Amino acid sequence: MSRFDELLGTDFSGEPTGDLEEVLYEGLDDPRHRERVPGLVALMNDAKAAERERFLACVALTTWAEPAGFDAVLAAAAHPRQTPWYDCMIDRKFSVDNTFAQLSLAVSDSDALAGEKGTLERRTEAFRALVGIADSEYFDEKLADLLDAATVKVLAPEIERTVTRGLAAIERAPFDLATQLVDLAAALTAVDVARAVRLATDVLAVSSAPRTLVHAVAIVQRSASPEAAAFGAYLASVGDETVRAALTGQ
Repeated sequence: MSRFDELLGTDFSGEPTGDLEEVLYEGLDDPRHRERVPGLVALMNDAKAAERERFLACVALTTWAEPAGFDAVLAAAAHPRQTPWYDCMIDRKFSVDNTFAQLSLAVSDSDALAGEKGTLERRTEAFRALVGIADSEYFDEKLADLLDAATVKVLAPEIERTVTRGLAAIERAPFDLATQLVDLAAALTAVDVARAVRLATDVLAVSSAPRTLVHAVAIVQRSASPEAAAFGAYLASVGDETVRAALTGQ
């Protein structure tokens, strides 16, 4: 059995499994996951190991709210294209790196264990770092929807800066950046509807593709405020039948 199989290809009863998610999510409730942490750290940092295995070790450490996992996310976000595992997972639709989407899910899943292990601040910093590159790296619709209201409140300035900075990159991005930025703007609805509407409007002024407009409907669905209602009227006026159906919940 390989080192990887021992660490992530074996459940906590010692049985082999090909279901990595099973191991990750069992670990959230099973304290025996801690026994695997040193091995996972060694694997993640082993330059001779396969890139995919190093990446999945990072995912596991992050999901289990380990400092080494969060630190690796911070390092990856600081220099995305230099990350050893960059491009080891490719999105099928856009043919771009998909590792940051998976890391954002891991950071999100770490919530409960981060509270137990005293790493909540590192979790927030990991999210901050990921938000900071969301104008240039692909997140497969995961990042914005994974930000809870408390995290959004703390990261609101970073979210605004990323959306604003991303406006100039929309037309040359190799993926649907406009929709990704609208999703980030929509995440702000929980704490600042007016800011969410303003930023989403800025994005739509650059690109108002049907998919982006549909995603912008989230702001209207999440708030009954006058600002959201006015934004809904705007979306109905510029969108197609799909957008209007989304606004009415049909």
